[in-house]
Amino acid sequence: MRIDLLPFERIRDLRIDADLTQQNIADLLHVEQHTYSRYETGALRYSLETIITLARFYNTSVDYLLGLTDEKRHIREPSTLHKTPQKNDE
Repeated sequence: MRIDLLPFERIRDLRIDADLTQQNIADLLHVEQHTYSRYETGALRYSLETIITLARFYNTSVDYLLGLTDEKRHIREPSTLHKTPQKNDE
C-alpha cells in the first residue's frame, strides 16, 4: 500500500534531510519559527513566493513541493547553486 505525502510534509522532510531546524528555514523565509511550524503541519498555507524560495533553496521543482510530481528532480546543477554570473568587461 502506497502512502502519499501531503505537500506540507514534503517541506518538513526536505528540512530534516538537510539537517536544518525550523528556525533556520524561518530565517530564510523571513518569518517567525511558529509561522514556519504551521507551514509544516499544514495549519497555514504558504505563499507562492515561499514555495519558489523553498524550491530554489532545496534545488527541487515547485511541482514536487506542491505534490504534483513525486520526482524530486534538481532544477539546476548543484555546482551552479551559489555562483554569481560574471559580467564580461570587454
